[in-house]
Amino acid sequence: MQRTNLNDIVAFLSVARERSFTRAAAKLGMSQSSLSHIIRALETRLGVRLLTRTTRSVSPTEAGERLLSTIGPRLDEVELELRSLSELRDQPAGKIRLTSTDYATDTLLWPKLAPFLRQYPDINIEIITDYGLTDIAAERYDAGVRPGEQVAKDMIAVRIGPDIRMAVVADPAYFKKRAPPKRPQDLVQHRCINLRLPTYGGLYAWEFAKGNRELRVRVEGQLTFNGIDQMVSAALSGFGLAYVPEDVVQQQLARGRLLRVLDDWCQPYTGYHLYYPSRRQPSAAFTLMVDALRYRA
Repeated sequence: MQRTNLNDIVAFLSVARERSFTRAAAKLGMSQSSLSHIIRALETRLGVRLLTRTTRSVSPTEAGERLLSTIGPRLDEVELELRSLSELRDQPAGKIRLTSTDYATDTLLWPKLAPFLRQYPDINIEIITDYGLTDIAAERYDAGVRPGEQVAKDMIAVRIGPDIRMAVVADPAYFKKRAPPKRPQDLVQHRCINLRLPTYGGLYAWEFAKGNRELRVRVEGQLTFNGIDQMVSAALSGFGLAYVPEDVVQQQLARGRLLRVLDDWCQPYTGYHLYYPSRRQPSAAFTLMVDALRYRA
C-alpha cells in the first residue's frame, strides 16, 4: 500500500466532522472538487470506503468511524502539542477558537478581548456565534461561553460575567389594545417573539420564577429569530413581546420606547462562564486569555 499523506487524513477528518464537503473545503481553504479528489484517492489507497455520500448528506462509514475515533484524537493531541510550542516564544502566540452567543460576545468578550489582542498581537482569536449547546470537543473549539447552568459538570468553568436578569418588553403602543400580562400564564393570549435554539431544533420556553415557584411558558407569535438583537428590533416595531437580557434594553426602557411587564417574575440567574475540557493542557496564550476574561466583582 502506498504511504498515506498526513494531509489526506486531515482532509478526511475535516469532512467527517463537518458532515459536509462544502464546510470542510471552506475550513481547509481549498475547492470542493480538490477535496473530493483527495478523499477518493485516500479511499483507493486504503481499499475501503470511508464516507457515505448522498445528495443531502455526508457521513462516515464503519471504517470511517473507526478512523475518526482512533486517529482523530491522536492528531488533535499532536496539534495541541505543536500549538503549545508557542510558549517558548518571547511573545505568547497561537490561535484560540471560541463559541459564544452574540449577546455574550458583544457584552462580555469583545470589551475585554479588544485591549487583550492589542497587548498580544501574535494571538489570534476566532469567535463563532451559536445559540446551540455545542459539543466543543467534537467541533474542535478551545472553549465555549454559556450561562453557568448550561455548563456540563466535567468541564472547567470560569465565571466571566455578573448574574443576568431577563426582561419581558414590548412597544407601549402594543398595549393600547391589549391588557398587559399580570402573570406568565397570560402570555398565551399575547403575540410574542420567539427564539429558536438550534441544538434541539425547538423554540426557547420563557423561564420565570417567583419565590419557590418556577414556570416555563411556550409562547406564540408571527416572528422567530435566532438572535437577540433582531428580537429587540421586532419588539420596537410593535410585533409583540420579547424576552431578552435586561441590560440589552435598558436605554429603550429609560427613554420610554419599550415597556416592561412581569418584572416581579424575572429573577437573576447565574451569569456567563467560559468553559473547556478538564483534560485540556492550556497554552500560555489560552491561560492569558482566560485571566483577561475572568469576572472580578
